Amino acid sequence: MIDTPELSRPIKVKGLPGDIVVVEPNADERAALAKRFSLPGIDSLHAEISLNQRGSTIRATGTLKAAIHQTCAISGEDFPTEINEKLDFRFVEEGSLSAAEGGDREIEVELDAEDCDEIDYSGDSFDLGEAVAQTLGLAIDPFAEGPTADEARRKAGIVSEGEQDGPMAEMLAALKKG
Repeated sequence: MIDTPELSRPIKVKGLPGDIVVVEPNADERAALAKRFSLPGIDSLHAEISLNQRGSTIRATGTLKAAIHQTCAISGEDFPTEINEKLDFRFVEEGSLSAAEGGDREIEVELDAEDCDEIDYSGDSFDLGEAVAQTLGLAIDPFAEGPTADEARRKAGIVSEGEQDGPMAEMLAALKKG
């Protein structure tokens, strides 16, 4: 976790809210998140999350929807895109696994898909906003291609497989037909 989260929404472990928790950053928080994830901008981000507690473990499930601007990996132009992700976290009190397994000795743990979204917390609260921010960061395609990617490839002389021109391409096409 980073030192000063751009989207901090601490939730107290005791007395969890019974309703859906909404995480929706303001314009300054969206600008800070855009900077963190090297995005030209974030128009909106909205997460709705249900919290359920079992002992000191909190299960958080819901959805994240965002409208962002990305830079095309091919043309370098900005383009809008939408993100729609399911959220599924387990906030686990720090040290609870090693305590349950017998202290400091090393153990080998097999993880399944559900176990991969565990987030440690310490004290009397956990940061739901930072978990949402991390999910956004993971959902961003680092090699996203915008609507002008194919045109940029053609201008640069880069062609896709099957689009080659020239005498060799003509000979190969004739062989395929014949």
